[in-house]
Amino acid sequence: MCRSVVVVAPLTRGAGKAAEALIAAGPPFDLAATGVRSHAVYLSGGEAVFVFEGAEDDLTLDALGGDPVVSAAFARWAPLLAGAPRVAQERYCWTSSSSPRPSA
Repeated sequence: MCRSVVVVAPLTRGAGKAAEALIAAGPPFDLAATGVRSHAVYLSGGEAVFVFEGAEDDLTLDALGGDPVVSAAFARWAPLLAGAPRVAQERYCWTSSSSPRPSA
């Protein structure tokens, strides 16, 4: 089964171009080494949304944040943040290979 970790980071006003540059540079660490199978970053007017997907047993926020290389990579975002990043909790998931299920 797949697990998603979604982090929503509020951005300071005017941080969009700097955020685009960080995203364009690509992941600053080996995603596969952290148990990540899929990764996407979305930008809205005032937020960056990071989506990490991996095996349910392998992917946790502790695993991502506890790695010194990963933590240092996230530190590059610090000057762009307007507040503390938040973890979004999954409440519903549907895939074509399964029935809809409420998330825990």
